[in-house]
Amino acid sequence: MIEIRTIGGYGEVGKNMTAVRVDDEVVIFDMGLHLPNYIRFTEEEGENVVKLGKKALMKVEAIPNDEIINDWTKMVKAIIPSHAHLDHVGAIPYMSSKYNCPVICTPFTANVLRRILKDEKIKIRNQIKILNPNAELKLTKNLKIEFINMTHSTPQTVMIALHTKYGIVLYCNDFKLDNNPTLGRKPNYDALQNAGKKGVLVAIIDSLYCDRRIKTPSELVAKEMLKDVLLGVHSRGHAVIVSTFSSHIARLKSIAQYAKQLNRKVVFLGRSLSKYITAAKDAKVIDLAKEGEICSFAKHIKRKLTQIEKKGAHKFLIIATGHQGEPKSVLSKMSKRVFPFHFSTEDHVVFSCKTIPTSINEELRAVLEKDLKGMGVRIFKDIHVSGHGGYEDIRDLLRMTSPKHVIPAHAENKGVDAFVELAREMGYSRKFIHPFKNGEKLIL
Repeated sequence: MIEIRTIGGYGEVGKNMTAVRVDDEVVIFDMGLHLPNYIRFTEEEGENVVKLGKKALMKVEAIPNDEIINDWTKMVKAIIPSHAHLDHVGAIPYMSSKYNCPVICTPFTANVLRRILKDEKIKIRNQIKILNPNAELKLTKNLKIEFINMTHSTPQTVMIALHTKYGIVLYCNDFKLDNNPTLGRKPNYDALQNAGKKGVLVAIIDSLYCDRRIKTPSELVAKEMLKDVLLGVHSRGHAVIVSTFSSHIARLKSIAQYAKQLNRKVVFLGRSLSKYITAAKDAKVIDLAKEGEICSFAKHIKRKLTQIEKKGAHKFLIIATGHQGEPKSVLSKMSKRVFPFHFSTEDHVVFSCKTIPTSINEELRAVLEKDLKGMGVRIFKDIHVSGHGGYEDIRDLLRMTSPKHVIPAHAENKGVDAFVELAREMGYSRKFIHPFKNGEKLIL
């Protein structure tokens, strides 16, 4: 018997967590934060977040409510995050110690997790075990896990194939099918097709942008968009500040490359940038520290910005945290003059990202943009392609793997509805499509 319980990330974006029971053994996929709720709670409680712990975070719905698997606690054999984004790995420090099992993840994800634990001064009792992309591990006598290399907006993202005697449970959060990645390898299509031949009993699939009837463009497209803005727009004599997702190592690599062509020195400003860049170096993905100076903490950032002002901001390309307008981020503090930086008319600020569509993010970004516009800054927005597959990516995944049952995940109603429509279009009957909310179960 296989039973799947949806703990978090169903009918919502973030807070991802799924438990799969195979007879008397359980595997947990992902253990993530609901970032808007977590950020709001962090703003209110500050350093007390760690002290308040799991119960407080669960109460404000910043982490998944795993009480629905209390009867499975002693059966859990592994916690397996699919990649290093906080909405998939960020709740592990608060939740994993409940389970007497290892955390199994790729080298990059492991290094990010260790950095989070170190920064927050949290100790977990779980061993962190590393499994490389495209590798397999015999978990127990009856269970084997396979990491299938996948493209996304952070390195070493994998789809997780849980091999059981009843068939494969395929966990597909998050992904896109990028055949021209600018860092790392393209998706392992052979492994996906082999899984389909062996028999995928059920697939849990990222449906965030299933309502977009597109194939999501390659990261190579985003690189060309950056090239147009950074090299194709006159910026001589002006400051250039770029902000993007700190975990998007491929994007940071492209920005640093264009800075060299502009003959500007690269400076990375912010703790999260330092965290992910260090993790990428330790995992031997890429050493971006060779591309420029990294400043993590406020006193170092203030000192560096003072130096930049004295030497001339036009000699540097600043990569700063704050693409969503977060009040504590470097870019917000620069705009508010909390950090010593004077924006001048026609300085460039490039947002190599999309605004995450939540009310709090949209409000914060609007405030930041208003401040920048008030100083005459030129703003370049949406220099970005998504790390999530669209309608056609999901169609191709379903065609390759031919799962018997399908479950849309990591999406609100419009994404879920579009997934149901796509599955019906591809010949699935209603009884094999499961548009779940949190707290539901499927017994196979």
